Amino acid sequence: MKEKFIHYLWQYKLLDLENLITTTGENVIVFNSGTYNKNSGPDFLNASVQINNQLWYGNIEIHLKSSDWYAHHHEKDVNYDAVILHVVYENDVEIFMSNNKTLPTLELKGKIDKKLLQNYQKLFSKELRWISCEKQLKDVDAFIMNNWLERLFFERLEKKSKQIQELLTKANYDYEAVLFQLLVKNFGLKVNNEAFLKLAQSFNFSILRKVRFKEEVLHALLFGQGGFLEENIENEYYKKLQREYQFLQRKYDLQPLANHNFQFFRMRPHNFPTIRIAQLGALYHKHQNLFSKVLTTESSEDFYKLFEVKLPTFWKNHYTFAKESKSSHKRLTRSFIELIIINTIIPLKFLYFKNRGVFRDELFLNLMKEIVPEKNSVISKFIDKGITVDNAYHTQALLQLKNTYCNDKRCLDCAIGAHLIKN
Repeated sequence: MKEKFIHYLWQYKLLDLENLITTTGENVIVFNSGTYNKNSGPDFLNASVQINNQLWYGNIEIHLKSSDWYAHHHEKDVNYDAVILHVVYENDVEIFMSNNKTLPTLELKGKIDKKLLQNYQKLFSKELRWISCEKQLKDVDAFIMNNWLERLFFERLEKKSKQIQELLTKANYDYEAVLFQLLVKNFGLKVNNEAFLKLAQSFNFSILRKVRFKEEVLHALLFGQGGFLEENIENEYYKKLQREYQFLQRKYDLQPLANHNFQFFRMRPHNFPTIRIAQLGALYHKHQNLFSKVLTTESSEDFYKLFEVKLPTFWKNHYTFAKESKSSHKRLTRSFIELIIINTIIPLKFLYFKNRGVFRDELFLNLMKEIVPEKNSVISKFIDKGITVDNAYHTQALLQLKNTYCNDKRCLDCAIGAHLIKN
């Protein structure tokens, strides 16, 4: 048993509160169990408890064994002088306060509902499992599951928006500039996202604002800053970009990155950094104020249209500058655009509205429900366990569940775990 389980029982009043007696035989009536304290100090603050006929206001401390009071050196900490009741699973030693008075102690051993204890032990058994509740997951009430998934989705969105807030602060709340950084990063996918973010941050966004009206100049800026225009390649398009970049470099004092930061190895040609950079250039040439368009776009179909781009003719039969290839269109696929919606568009729009005190939860839920579910090993496992996965809203919520709760066995903080223990 873990101490957190006792916290859980006390917080949600899952004890027989009518018949509480201290280890010295005093009757205990709990009027207010206190506020759960997740920071340092006693576990529950501002409780009110009557012991015999005396009403006490103060804090509650919880341990598995009463001797933990001394093991944690609470007797030397003034923060624990206001503890009015010590709640323990097992009372193995008498505890004295700093004034040498005995600390009233409530022992729970043998007094916890057997069904609750069995359910807890079942959930936290040492049997090797993918997640603790995998055998019971499919039996969880649909209402509880749906409500919990919605909370998990917004929890994940909050986490993503906190990371974006840092970029926004650095950019002095220039949402267009931050959208550019996020888009560039996510165009790099997992393999190249850090290199792509460095590319986006290697020059001031104001430069892109000035040059995006001329497609070749815009491509020269992006490829030049990525270090892709440092070679001696004999084709007219490449030479033209080189000349344009050399001018930009002198004018704005630009320093290119080393192109070895970008990975091509074992990547599908359509995901080559050169193709993704060309698509970014085409996108920002097509849309002069992309963030304002992102704000007013609400359906997935409209986003697919927004991200339709046409690359310069050169890229029709090239994946890199040096080698010609079979002719093909390098469009942004629906699945790629969906990744951009999930990882860039929705978190940034969510933060934009939140910073203005506007909450449009249904907007984000509806958009996510229009997008097909993501495919990965975590989602496949949940499907195997009997969970219905219909859309990206489900997959994002389930990823949050697995990564934030299941991996750390935070079952007592999870609505599913709490439901299984109580029932």
